[in-house]
Amino acid sequence: MGLPDHYLTEGERVVLSFHPHWKRLILPFLALIVVLAAAGAALFLIPGDYEYAGYARIAVAVVALVALTLWTFIPYLRWTTTSYTLTSHRFAISTGILNKSDDDIPLAKVNSVSSDQRFVERLLGCGTLRVESASEKGEIDYRDIPKIQLVRQELFRLVEDASDGNIDGR
Repeated sequence: MGLPDHYLTEGERVVLSFHPHWKRLILPFLALIVVLAAAGAALFLIPGDYEYAGYARIAVAVVALVALTLWTFIPYLRWTTTSYTLTSHRFAISTGILNKSDDDIPLAKVNSVSSDQRFVERLLGCGTLRVESASEKGEIDYRDIPKIQLVRQELFRLVEDASDGNIDGR
């Protein structure tokens, strides 16, 4: 997870590395349960003396497999292949299953850091991190950041260190 050591520049160190919050997996998990229950019920209700029972069971299995792939497996892969890495020099975001997208925000270019949390997100300890940088993208929102207060605090501290010229945080 995060940046491999060979992607780090000289003197750069990883401060935090994490995936989006696990709450993104709640709906895929519920879809897994519903699809398996529906497929099990459909297989049970297909009469054994039905002429095309074998084809019906194959059809149920194929539909269940497609539904599981779309509603459970792909969201899980998106979650697991999305990583956020906060280093002493940058905030790196990596996303993508087949096609990979990497965004790096140099800490020296960050103007402000803020966070938003709804009530449920406060209970779960996650939220939206808003990073405003002096780049073409401007203000960027990153949703479902776990331990949002810790991440915001560390990012703010590292931004302050970068603006003071104290890159290593010492």
